Amino acid sequence: MRSRLITLAVLSVLAAGGCSTMSNALDAINPFGSSGPKMSPLPPLTAGTEFTTRWSVSVPKAGNDMVFVPATVGDAVYAAAGKGVLEKFEGGKRVWKIDVGQPLSAGVGANDRLVVVGTPKGEVLAFSAEDGKPRWQARVNSEVLAPPTVGDEGVAVRSGDNSIFLFGLEDGTRKWVYQRSTPALSVRTTSAPIFADRFVFAGFPGGKIVAMSLQNGAPVWEGAVALPKGATVAPPVMEGSQLCAVAFQGRVACFDMAQGGSLIWSRDISSSVGLALDGRYLFVTDDQGIVYGLDRLSGSSLWKQDK
Repeated sequence: MRSRLITLAVLSVLAAGGCSTMSNALDAINPFGSSGPKMSPLPPLTAGTEFTTRWSVSVPKAGNDMVFVPATVGDAVYAAAGKGVLEKFEGGKRVWKIDVGQPLSAGVGANDRLVVVGTPKGEVLAFSAEDGKPRWQARVNSEVLAPPTVGDEGVAVRSGDNSIFLFGLEDGTRKWVYQRSTPALSVRTTSAPIFADRFVFAGFPGGKIVAMSLQNGAPVWEGAVALPKGATVAPPVMEGSQLCAVAFQGRVACFDMAQGGSLIWSRDISSSVGLALDGRYLFVTDDQGIVYGLDRLSGSSLWKQDK
């Protein structure tokens, strides 16, 4: 009865205050109401550099909220789509196009000999880079969401449960699998592993980046990019002996692998889309859309673009 009386009293006050009071009250509940705060319009962006389109082609849609990325090997570009289409282009002209016979969920990974994609059922499908003919097929624990990583050392594949598999390049024979527990809360990741030196590096939910032995998959080193509170590490990058990674709800961190993986520097920047390195700079886009240019060696800010 007390709760009912309070509710009636609130309604009476709103009614007595008229439509204006009701509108203000609703706007207080809904910050996107008509009389709520207005966002400032974005300023016009003027291109400082002119780019010329060399060529452009259309490929089928990914579908089903999947994330596909093309693979480039020299002048060749490989692209895949959710319904099972896999294509090769050179100079904007299609070299070959195949239907793999089943839906795809990840791709593309490639080198000059092999093109690899993944499926929602955990199938790993490899094709000849020359003509698109099937080469081999393997299986992982669950759906493949990240593009396979193809190198001379083999094919590294992350499954949906964050296990890392290494398959032989020629015949798809499973060499090893690395598994670790996944936190109850984590971001669905499309972060691919990378090959570097004698290791396979991969980021994991819980804010960790791990170096696995290329020979047997044993964990050799582990670095913390963020506190284990739902953080997920995006794909790491490497320049020389410097390994860098960024985590969602975490930070950017760079490690010196020549010094046993010791931490060089870290900064509190949250991102789920990864970063890029060149000789001097580290570039990262945070979860608010701000682009940072950082000094690769010290982490100091060189510029920030928040437009």
